[in-house]
Amino acid sequence: MTKVDRRILKTQEALRKAVIDLMSEKKFDDITIQELSDRANVSRGTIYLHYLDKYDLLDKLIESHIHELRESCHAAADMDFIGSTLMWTEYFENNYSFFSMMLASKGAPYFRNRFLNLLVEEFTNEVDLTKGINQGFEEDIIVRFVASAYVGVVEWWFTNERPISHEQLAEQLGSLLERNI
Repeated sequence: MTKVDRRILKTQEALRKAVIDLMSEKKFDDITIQELSDRANVSRGTIYLHYLDKYDLLDKLIESHIHELRESCHAAADMDFIGSTLMWTEYFENNYSFFSMMLASKGAPYFRNRFLNLLVEEFTNEVDLTKGINQGFEEDIIVRFVASAYVGVVEWWFTNERPISHEQLAEQLGSLLERNI
């Protein structure tokens, strides 16, 4: 694996932070490259060295978070739902500005769909249709139902500015997953 220059990482982080900050002030479509450049304290040309345009910047930011969530799913493969959900809620807490912007403000519907699709992928192999409350149901319906509920609860948590701790959220969401999957 090649080592990435620290200056590149610093520039990309400044641009990611700038886009999130600006999205808290205005709609993404209204943000200009010049505003991104000013906020990140880089030249417009520097932005184009790293990204095709502001949409590419946002897409890469979203994909990096989806990738991190997917990786934590694989790391938590041997955990119960509460433990694995705790990993996610801790990640949500540590990246609050991004997730609150993407979910609570409806800033990027594309992110919500990517997040939902990730959950559908991850829950698909967890459903047991042979016994219990899921017997006789269609797997796709159960998976979609649970994934949509999960996204809805996480949106509620951000929209209401974290009314319970991320640990409490993980415990309750994990318990609900154990009951329904």
